[in-house]
Amino acid sequence: MTDHPVLMHTVIDALECRPLADFYRELLGLQWRSGDEPPTDGSPDDVDWLVLVDDAGRRVLAFQDVPSIKRPDWPDHEVPAQMHLDLRVPDVAALERQRWRAEELGARLLHDRTDDPDEPLYVLADPAGHPFCLLVAPGS
Repeated sequence: MTDHPVLMHTVIDALECRPLADFYRELLGLQWRSGDEPPTDGSPDDVDWLVLVDDAGRRVLAFQDVPSIKRPDWPDHEVPAQMHLDLRVPDVAALERQRWRAEELGARLLHDRTDDPDEPLYVLADPAGHPFCLLVAPGS
């Protein structure tokens, strides 16, 4: 037994949590937590909190609706990013493939640093404007 807290998940604020959660669900290959799936009966999707889990059922990301939020303006700092996700891929081919997937899902490119031989990366913004990095890095 450890005497430390355990990270349960990272929470991202959004004006509408379902579309943003769906973006990350698709991008990262996650699933809805049981009970958080979108309604299939045509009823309104009136949620203010959603959780995504990995294949083993472990919580990864959560999303909460907030009444207002200023879109981060990275790389400027008038509205700071406050936090961002770093997503690693094994090689440059995967980096290009995942950038394309992210953009197809609604992300937009903010910065291209693929000319860095030590750590090629892209900084993208999710559909709500939160920046995240896709980078080539070794596992673990």
